[in-house]
Amino acid sequence: MKMLRIPLLMMGLLICSQGFAATAQQNKMTTCNAEATTKTLKGDERKAYMSTCLKAAPAANDAKTLTPQQQKMKDCNATAKIKALAGDARKTFMSTCLKK
Repeated sequence: MKMLRIPLLMMGLLICSQGFAATAQQNKMTTCNAEATTKTLKGDERKAYMSTCLKAAPAANDAKTLTPQQQKMKDCNATAKIKALAGDARKTFMSTCLKK
C-alpha cells in the first residue's frame, strides 16, 4: 500500500505543476494590470484601459513564429490577393503555389 502512495504523489505533483505555468494571456493580463496600477487608473478609466490593453496585438517579441508551411501559405495568399484571384482560379493558383 505504501508503494502505491509514491507514484500517486508524483502524478499529483506533475499534474499540479502544469497548472501553474502562465499562459500568454495571463502574462498579458499581468502586464496590463501593472501598467494600469502605475498610471493610477481607477473605476471606469481602468476598465477602459484594461479592455484596450488586452485587445491590443502582442508585441513583436511575443509574436508566434510561423512554420515554413504557414509562411508559404501566407506568401501564396498574399500573391493571390495581389492578382485578385477568386473562385476556381484562386484554388488552382494556391494549389500549385503551395506544392512548390
